[in-house]
Amino acid sequence: MTAGLCGAYGTFACMLGEFVYPAANKSKGWLFVCTVDHLAEGEALDFTSPTGAKVVVARQGAGTTEENFLALSSVCPHLGCRVHWESQNDRFFCPCHNGAFDRDGKPVSGPPQAANQSLVRFPLKVENGLLFLEVPMESLVVSPLKPSELRHPDGDGNGPNSDPSGVA
Repeated sequence: MTAGLCGAYGTFACMLGEFVYPAANKSKGWLFVCTVDHLAEGEALDFTSPTGAKVVVARQGAGTTEENFLALSSVCPHLGCRVHWESQNDRFFCPCHNGAFDRDGKPVSGPPQAANQSLVRFPLKVENGLLFLEVPMESLVVSPLKPSELRHPDGDGNGPNSDPSGVA
C-alpha cells in the first residue's frame, strides 16, 4: 500500500511539475495555408492546424507580404466560441455574447473587452507567393487506434468499401 501511494504521489508531482513549469522549447513548424492570390483583400479563411488549433487567416491589404495578412485564433478567449471576420464591420465577431475584436485581435466590446482578453496571434510568412503559418507541432489529440484497428461503419471492418489492409 505504501508503494502504491508513493507511486501515485510521484506521478502526480511529475504531472504538476510539467503543468507549472512547461518545457520552454516546444517545437514549432511552418504549415502551408494557401497561395497569396487565393485570398482577396478583406476576405478570411478558417484553418485548423494538425494540433487542433483553430485559426482565422485574413487578408487586410492588397500587397503580397506577410504584413498584409493576419492570423488569429478563431476561438474567443471568453467562453471558447468561434469568432469570424466581418469585413463589412472591419472586426472579428463572437456571436455568443456579442464580443468583438478589432482587426488586430484586441477586444472592443462585450465580455472580452471587460476582461481585456485579446485573440492569440500566430506568425505568418510569405515565400514565393505561398502563405505559411507557424504553429506548435505537438499534437493535442493522439488517437489510441492503430490503422489496423479502424473499422468500417458497419462495424465488422469487412464492408463493401473496406480495404483488405484494414484501413478505412
